[in-house]
Amino acid sequence: MAMLPMNPDRRAFLKSAAGAFAGAPAILGQSAPQPNVLFILADEWRAQATGYSGDPNVRAPVLDRLAAQSVNFQTAVSGTPVCCPYRASLLTGQFPLSNGVFINDVELKPKGVTMGEAFSAAGYRTGYIGKWHVYGSPDGKYGRREAYIPPASRFGFDYWKACECTHDYNHSLYYEGNDPQPKYWPGYDAIAQTADAGAFIERQARARDPFCLVLSFGPPHFPYATAPERYQEMYRGREIRLRPNVPPDKRQEAAEILRGYYAHMAALDDCLDRLLATLDRAGIARDTIVVFTSDHGDMMLSQGLTTKLYPWDESIRVPFLLRYPRRLGSSRPGSKAQRIRAPLNSPDILPTLLGLCGIRAPSSVEGADWSQVIAGGEPPGDTGALITLAVPITEARRYGFAEYRGLRTARHTYVRSIRGPWLLYDNERDPYQMHNLCGKPEARDLQRGMDGALDRELKRRHDEFLPAAEYVKRAGLGHYGEVNVKVGRHPSPWGDWDSTLQPL
Repeated sequence: MAMLPMNPDRRAFLKSAAGAFAGAPAILGQSAPQPNVLFILADEWRAQATGYSGDPNVRAPVLDRLAAQSVNFQTAVSGTPVCCPYRASLLTGQFPLSNGVFINDVELKPKGVTMGEAFSAAGYRTGYIGKWHVYGSPDGKYGRREAYIPPASRFGFDYWKACECTHDYNHSLYYEGNDPQPKYWPGYDAIAQTADAGAFIERQARARDPFCLVLSFGPPHFPYATAPERYQEMYRGREIRLRPNVPPDKRQEAAEILRGYYAHMAALDDCLDRLLATLDRAGIARDTIVVFTSDHGDMMLSQGLTTKLYPWDESIRVPFLLRYPRRLGSSRPGSKAQRIRAPLNSPDILPTLLGLCGIRAPSSVEGADWSQVIAGGEPPGDTGALITLAVPITEARRYGFAEYRGLRTARHTYVRSIRGPWLLYDNERDPYQMHNLCGKPEARDLQRGMDGALDRELKRRHDEFLPAAEYVKRAGLGHYGEVNVKVGRHPSPWGDWDSTLQPL
């Protein structure tokens, strides 16, 4: 396959970066080795499903220990809560309308420098293991989900054992390096991928260059009943305590799928244990930034809804733990965790990691660098995290939800549909978002303020908030199956909102 044409800004950045970044200073102005980066990405793990956040069902003691040693972004947000847009934002530091990946299975064609390229140019050994999902399927029918991904479409990641997208965790496809022949992970893929990541870490611990490794798991994304038997047995027949915003007629179904969801999480917790033990054994834990997060959440029948895509917290909020012992405290049990309530958004991740590593962020990055906030500074602005769905796809259409824009602050959620103001929540007083304040007299001033803040943020992001059909037309995506799903309707179980794609 021919190389993609490179934007002049990308070419100039990569040409100058290696020299500019040699010996780049670490954060806080003190000399130190450039840290390694181990970025652990789960799929569909919502923020609420952790022991340290109060979920009594989940069994993930290693994750809880990591939280006690980490900076915990308590309001981390997946700005467009679906797989491909999140991953494109992670790699580019840009919002979906800027990088072009605003629905699933659109090929990322970067106009700026990506994560792998920036770290590689700074002298890092880069690696990617697991689910990729930005090569896209231009046929609009998922045709490239199991295709070989050529080097030009890996965007600077050198070590490569990845697949575009598969959720067959016990017969999981991947490609190694430049070999176009498919291979399969033995057994449950997350366990095999963890072993491979461990081997990579041990090799790099003996090398002089720092590394940036992304380990991208498929679980706990559905199908749920496919974790290894020992983890499923942990939840078989077990009573599940549901969130109050699961409607009564959905509670039995929710409990059943959550058993499989939590079983996957228990398996990933053991994988996390092996990864952290490998860092300790290799003697590099102190100088390794470990991030644990997810691409988005899952409703799990909260509000009566399945999957993601929506602006409710079960969909948009994700765990985000960052541990860096040398600069941010000890990795020993009992060390004090730091909590940040201000919302971190998906495009903020890349510049923050670069900042922690003393690497200048490319000019193409739109997200904020939180590295100084982590070191004790003030958050970069107080407008909140922009949440968007530029084009409704799949379940958003089935449930009848139109395109939206909104803000998630540390306390409030405000969402405007293309039809007008739609949702407003005080998440401190109403943590399960069962009392929509939009249009209520007592919330008039709050709504006016949030609406103005949203307008300012859209202007700052050059987001015109056009009808979805316009973005589909401009990008030539009208043949994609996901944008042509039949529109349905799903009114609020609490009677305080309705679908927004109903016929006028």
